[in-house]
Amino acid sequence: MSDIPSCTSMGSHCRALPVVLRVSDLREDDAGFRDDISTWLMGHRQTIDFGTQQVVGNWVVVEATIHVPCKYLNDTVRGAACRAHGYSAVLPEVPRAPVTPLWGADGTVTVFQDDRPQALALQPTAKPAHSLPTLDVNPCAGAPCRTADNTVGAACCRDLILDVVLPADDFEGEALLAARKAPYVCKVERADESVMECEVISACGYLGADAVSCTLHDLQRADGSPAKPSICSEWPDVTDKDSTWHPGCRLVGL
Repeated sequence: MSDIPSCTSMGSHCRALPVVLRVSDLREDDAGFRDDISTWLMGHRQTIDFGTQQVVGNWVVVEATIHVPCKYLNDTVRGAACRAHGYSAVLPEVPRAPVTPLWGADGTVTVFQDDRPQALALQPTAKPAHSLPTLDVNPCAGAPCRTADNTVGAACCRDLILDVVLPADDFEGEALLAARKAPYVCKVERADESVMECEVISACGYLGADAVSCTLHDLQRADGSPAKPSICSEWPDVTDKDSTWHPGCRLVGL
């Protein structure tokens, strides 16, 4: 796979990349997991704009824009140039989609419910009767974990793996994705004939004011299920050779 796109000119693709993302698979994922994975994915809005989910075949997909520039872009106050092809141009900024707050002024929280985003009045998780008192300390508070751009703290909530829908014969699409600036987009690999995987740094919008705690933690939906996506509670496993974790993670091996 070449990471030099065969661009014929400069344009918005130099600053941001529109993609289609696979969210879930209707053949494998039940309704609860689909709401979980959609809430998790679309919470990561720091560098990604999301459209409206739709069903295509057996997949739930969403159009998105990754706001990470091409690594060959040389951007200066006098204009922009392409290091790969020698083009030059004046590039306008790529506008970001309006960001709707996840928390409403009325205390509701926007999460996915029944395969669509809804503002819900979530309730605190009930404590078991006669439960013993415990120290409810966030184990990630103060942890020296960091993402690949050396941002320290809550690393698991600051990056994610995306499934980008790209057929194996879309060589230009692969090259445009691989050419994004690292480490903000990295580890671009083909998963199968239809999907490319990549890691993107894009912090979760459910992070609290301390930039470490999760505002969905200990909240539940009307049916009693946790509001916090199940994927957020899957800790790294050092016995799994395919499992990865961030440097400084406190949960590895617990």
